[in-house]
Amino acid sequence: MSLFVSIISTGGSREDRGTIKPTKRFYTDMAANPSDDTDNTLGSVEKAFNILREVKSAGPVGLSELARQLDIPKSTVHIYLQTLQSEGFVVQAGGKYTLSYRFLDFGGTFRNQSKLFRAARPEVDKLEAETGEVASLGIEENGLRVLIYKSEGPDSIHDNAPVGEYTQMHWTALGKAILAHYPRERVEAILDTHGLPRANEYTVTDREALFAQLDETRERGYSVEDQDRRQGVLTIGAPIHSRSTDEVVGSVSVSGPKSRIEENERFDELVAAVKKAANVIELSYSHY
Repeated sequence: MSLFVSIISTGGSREDRGTIKPTKRFYTDMAANPSDDTDNTLGSVEKAFNILREVKSAGPVGLSELARQLDIPKSTVHIYLQTLQSEGFVVQAGGKYTLSYRFLDFGGTFRNQSKLFRAARPEVDKLEAETGEVASLGIEENGLRVLIYKSEGPDSIHDNAPVGEYTQMHWTALGKAILAHYPRERVEAILDTHGLPRANEYTVTDREALFAQLDETRERGYSVEDQDRRQGVLTIGAPIHSRSTDEVVGSVSVSGPKSRIEENERFDELVAAVKKAANVIELSYSHY
């Protein structure tokens, strides 16, 4: 039985009629007819997430455009969208689909369960207040840098990077501060998976050059993102370690205009501030 047929509800109340919802038969059919499945994945789940990713990147997007972009039959995309809508993960207005705020509920709940976030948030806010620059907190997940919190003041630069953003590790001071304290074989594995794509002309794209940067970062205790990702922006980062295991669990940074950070003794002051923040976060982290 096709996905289209198996997912449609029949009967039900007046309010439910005309609403497309997954049924028990739908889940049974998915298991019994895994035409798009591999040994380790469910093709239907992958397809649902591909649709969500496209809705995320395209913004308000219509059914026909989604089907064209994904090269999936329009009827199939419609069924998936209706199911996601019934579960509260997409919303429709004026014939266009967007993600719903339900994702904030999931992300916010998960972040609040993070020991690192709870330990670091007050210190990140304090770092921004004392320096007047954007202060950020990041981790590594699946070989990418994840921005889990940032604090911005009225005089700090605003790059519109959303909390939850994933980027290449070697593009950012947050990422390089973490990589510098990983074993070389772990860094090599990350590079094997994600490569060294270029963000701009200042991005390091050579492995040995990156490892030289990481060695320098580890020796001096802080990382530098000197326009690696965004021209005119300089960022200083420091690793955050678990004092019980000595493993790096994240990193903290400050970012600002390159011209302002390089003025007089400003750079050295910010290095000291970031390293102090990392130290305080480590102490707080050990008490959670």
